Amino acid sequence: MNINLKILPYLLIIALLNSCIELEISAPSFIDIATYFSVSAAVVGSTVTYNLFGFSLASILYGPLSESYGRRRIMLIGNGILTIGAIGCVIASSIDWLLMARFIQGLGAATSAVVVSAIVADVYNSRQSAKLYGIMNAVFTSVMAISPVLGGIINNAIGWRGNYGVVAGICVISWLLLLCLLPETKHKKVKFKLLKIINDYKSLATSRVFLSAALVPNLLYSCYVTFVAIAPFLYMQAFNLSLLTYTIHQGAVVAVFAITSLLAGKLFDIFGLKQNIYLGLTAIILGSTCMLFTNSVYALTIFMSIFCIGFAIIVLIVFPHSMEIFPDIKGTASSAIICLRYLVCSVLTGTASFIYNGRAISLTMLIAFVTFIVCYLVMHLMRKGLVNEES
Repeated sequence: MNINLKILPYLLIIALLNSCIELEISAPSFIDIATYFSVSAAVVGSTVTYNLFGFSLASILYGPLSESYGRRRIMLIGNGILTIGAIGCVIASSIDWLLMARFIQGLGAATSAVVVSAIVADVYNSRQSAKLYGIMNAVFTSVMAISPVLGGIINNAIGWRGNYGVVAGICVISWLLLLCLLPETKHKKVKFKLLKIINDYKSLATSRVFLSAALVPNLLYSCYVTFVAIAPFLYMQAFNLSLLTYTIHQGAVVAVFAITSLLAGKLFDIFGLKQNIYLGLTAIILGSTCMLFTNSVYALTIFMSIFCIGFAIIVLIVFPHSMEIFPDIKGTASSAIICLRYLVCSVLTGTASFIYNGRAISLTMLIAFVTFIVCYLVMHLMRKGLVNEES
């Protein structure tokens, strides 16, 4: 297949869509799931942890496999696994079944996250990639902003299985579209050699610049996912909000991220990358610090939204640059980045579920601590000259 640059971004959005909404659309059902299976909030929160753990494990393989067997073939196999896991969630008869299905879902969902990044790196340079990721993030997060509200409506109408059913339906449609339309962008395939893969990962693991560039977006993303995982219990139990009111708060946070992502390309052109890095750092510091000192649900939403402004700006600058540090092994680099992302996510969501005590401070302290680490890593990258205006 020839690469159609007009249709390619739409296919990539479709490929990532099911991974983007699976958490947000199911979050409003967490309390009902806990009641249905007679388990605690921590156990239901583990559906996120299991999903992310499967995601992190599988992502190690998809990048190297796509270097050897092509992006298209691996996308189809992985999205098939994702569809099986999604259907398993719909028909789960026990919490253990649900946890296993979420794990399988994670194994498959990693495909798009890894291989889409490699496809973008195959076709676009880092500045073009940043603008494309901005548009894609805006679309994803707009859908994610609607997802909690949609999830609440579906949950009230037909129960928690309905939300998983919507995700399963999207997975089936996505797989069929990829089968018919996705082109191959990796034309110079390399022979699969385990020793080479190990050496490639060794090169990535021993590069401080690469590790720093990989950790920055992953830590910020993990803060957001951790907030989403704890928010249903915090907003509806600690703050006594209704399901609808909670979904509006959650949707507002996601909408701010979407708008920032959509405008990021313009901000980069007007102010340059370095000034935007400083703007992003200011936003995450302000948002995470102020969250420590508030007991108001409205203030919590506002300050988390400010944090998401910085999150969107920093990620859209650092992530594309991280894919260019080792240009000859972009697939493997993408695997390493995504594996690290969801490993960190699983650790943070698990930690948050363990330490959550019904008060916002148990969550916001974790976010503030991670923000401190991110700021240190970003300054390290700037000293190394990774982010520059010409790239």
